[in-house]
Amino acid sequence: MPADDDIARSDSCNQAGIRATQAQRPIVVALLGVPEVSAATLYGFYDFLSSVRRDWLMLHGAAVLPSPFRPLVVSRDGAPFAGANGVRITPDAGFADCPRPDIVCITDVMVPPGEPLGDRYDAEVAWLRARHADGALLASACSGALLLARTGLLDGLDATSHWAYCDALARDYPGTQWFPERGVLFAGAERRIAMAGSGVAWHMLALALIARFAGPEAAMQVARINLLDPSETSPVAYASLTRGSGIDDPAVQRAQQWAAQHYALEAPVTRMVELSGLAERTFKRRFTQATGMSPLEYVHMLRLEEAKQMLEAGHEPVEAVAEQVGYQDAAFFSRLFRRKVTLSPAQYRRRFGTLAGRLEDVARRIG
Repeated sequence: MPADDDIARSDSCNQAGIRATQAQRPIVVALLGVPEVSAATLYGFYDFLSSVRRDWLMLHGAAVLPSPFRPLVVSRDGAPFAGANGVRITPDAGFADCPRPDIVCITDVMVPPGEPLGDRYDAEVAWLRARHADGALLASACSGALLLARTGLLDGLDATSHWAYCDALARDYPGTQWFPERGVLFAGAERRIAMAGSGVAWHMLALALIARFAGPEAAMQVARINLLDPSETSPVAYASLTRGSGIDDPAVQRAQQWAAQHYALEAPVTRMVELSGLAERTFKRRFTQATGMSPLEYVHMLRLEEAKQMLEAGHEPVEAVAEQVGYQDAAFFSRLFRRKVTLSPAQYRRRFGTLAGRLEDVARRIG
């Protein structure tokens, strides 16, 4: 299992595992079930936690012992519901009859970034706050941070979520420092807040929780059984730089549509202003309000996203890629690319060009 400062931290994690083993009391993990949850992450957590100790012993021909964890799918009322992908989920308990949990985990919430949540999760948020007050560790993976942030418990803390959600979360919760590049982190008093970032970082969160409550050896066994060796590449390197929600401003939409086709031209922002028919200051203000970035930043994002695709698919020199997307100064392009993507263009090509080539080979073999 890769070393992570927040996973490998310390004696307190090991001592917690030792105390749990000595007490022989199941570690109750409440996995929050809401209609927007995906079954893969919900039951992925369930399977990982259930497999601790048990599967390693089974594979080595030893007497099987139960997992020290007792995962439970818990929902507001305990009634069956269809998850985000239509999979029928039958909770083990409702809030009223859930045993007091040691850990509560929000595995994900499949809603669009920036979508107003209104009051539909008020009961879940109140329950999360109450469980934390009772002493439970609260954990979120990926977009599960949407609900954890609503508890107010992240104020003044570092936090992470899926790269597609961090911009909206930063706007809605400015008192929290959001780091999309972080894989797993622990925060808060007694480090009773645990968060994982993008995509399959939930694997690492599950391993971190296992290490903390059952010991690092147990976590390593789960990692080895499941062949978990995640890349240390920052999640930001995987991000789509041109992400964002729909825009309601027609002038901004026209400018975006033009920029999508002409981003490599000289002085694209000047041309976007002309196309909008607005005064330059008015256009820039409305563009920033609508997109969360200035027109120039937006053009940079378009150019870099195209550059990423060219680096993945081709073998042209970095200088040629820079020129084709609109940069005459290749050194400036490389600095900007590294700042926004966390890898140099050459590093990005090695990392993702290889992956793209492998996927193309697979497609050809099965096509």
